Amino acid sequence: MPAVTRSGLRAEIWIVLGLSLGQSAVYAVLSLLRKLAEGGVGGSTATLNPSRADVQWLDLTLQLLSIFFALVPVALALYLLSLDGQRPGVLKRLGLDGSRPLHDAAWGAALAAVIGLPGLGLYAAGRALGLTADIVLSPADAYWWTPIVLILAAVQNAVLEEVVVVGYLMTRLRQLRWGVPAAIAVSALLRGTYHLYQGFGQGVGNAIMGVVFGYWFHRTGRVLPLVIAHTILDVVAFVGYAFLAETLGLR
Repeated sequence: MPAVTRSGLRAEIWIVLGLSLGQSAVYAVLSLLRKLAEGGVGGSTATLNPSRADVQWLDLTLQLLSIFFALVPVALALYLLSLDGQRPGVLKRLGLDGSRPLHDAAWGAALAAVIGLPGLGLYAAGRALGLTADIVLSPADAYWWTPIVLILAAVQNAVLEEVVVVGYLMTRLRQLRWGVPAAIAVSALLRGTYHLYQGFGQGVGNAIMGVVFGYWFHRTGRVLPLVIAHTILDVVAFVGYAFLAETLGLR
């Protein structure tokens, strides 16, 4: 990387993570500590997509703004990677170019199945052992636009996490001459840490997911299948939960 020092790269990584998922990791750890201090994780609740206002139009506006601003660190990470001046462009280098849509979609669906089914078992085990919070995946007040916003939130989560934590972070760590195992481990540990507000079980489960996704990126150089897999997992969880809650009268 000409014209960029190793110390400059380290500072850049801290800034990008401090504005995005590194910040989330700090708050997740504090949330976990608060749950432990208040009587344990098993009796606590983690709400992933809460309502943001009692007035419907304001709730929708705040939901959309939250999704939009959460994606700004993605734009920053891609912009900073583009300054490397390398060819091909940053989207091609990260496998976000959409050049193989069917291939990426098929692998994304396969990865979602590999991660999703064991994930359900891990969540159930965590709840039984009191290591995982009761996760509420959709807001209590549902409107006609709620499924649309939940899908957008799923896409936002997938793009943010996979681009920043896998594509950006692993690329930068490799440029700093970190070994592949170390880069995958740091990426996976970060993923697990910012999920700790959901409890130990979800932290461990997401760290394992991070190892699988990090290894995939190392072997293929493509982030798009990971974005697709993550989107599928979250859409099924968010929208499926909302549908079941409405159907079973749990609201």
